Amino acid sequence: MIGASAREKPPVDLTSVWGYAADNQPIEARVALKKLDDLDERSRALAGAVLDMARPPLAEGDWNEIEPVLERLAAGDDPIAAQAQYLRARMYQVHRSVPDYVRAEQLYRELARRWPGSHWAQLGYVKLGLAKLFALPEPRDARVRLQQVAALLTEIQEPTLRRDLQLQMGWAGLFHDLPLDEVLPHLIAAEAVGGMMGITPEDLTIQIGELSFRAGHLAQAKLYFEKFLEIYPSNTRRFNVRQRLQQVLDALAHKGEAP
Repeated sequence: MIGASAREKPPVDLTSVWGYAADNQPIEARVALKKLDDLDERSRALAGAVLDMARPPLAEGDWNEIEPVLERLAAGDDPIAAQAQYLRARMYQVHRSVPDYVRAEQLYRELARRWPGSHWAQLGYVKLGLAKLFALPEPRDARVRLQQVAALLTEIQEPTLRRDLQLQMGWAGLFHDLPLDEVLPHLIAAEAVGGMMGITPEDLTIQIGELSFRAGHLAQAKLYFEKFLEIYPSNTRRFNVRQRLQQVLDALAHKGEAP
């Protein structure tokens, strides 16, 4: 017989709300939010705004309801205010049918000014960096784009956020066909942290090995191909990596360098 405690549902809290939202269950998320009788007004308002933003782009009527709520919350001086300011910037960057990147950048920089070093300020710099790398039409010079984003990178101290932006900087360098020696340091820095989203660790390890080989950095290519073979013994691409590694070893031998 199953005891009563085993049949009880887990308690509802904000974690439950965010879990439903992440699983694309907006109705369940709103029901869970309504059940939180002891939730303070600011937390409830923020959660409601987040759920209202769940389907970009926003209609004009939705925008007119959500943006004032976030503006009011952002006028405070607590973690909720910082998050609300971040969400305001994201609305201009992502949720409008026509993004307003200039306004988004203004809000991100105001966020960093008011809450310097906070998680939300650093996350804002990551999102701003992505816009500068891929979305904005200017500057046309890819190196200038990377230089601007490198300036943002200096403000980011959280290792995982630095990793995310450096990975995108490396991919942007590849997209814009920059020399591999300018691309590889970003990919190597991201790989050293690990836990990437959007690419598996083994994919990035192979990519660094391959790009290092193409750039003529044979010892570095050898290091990453051997790392792949050691860490991912059951990966289906081991045969191809072994072949590539042998090419690297042959090239090192041809140069008279010890394999």
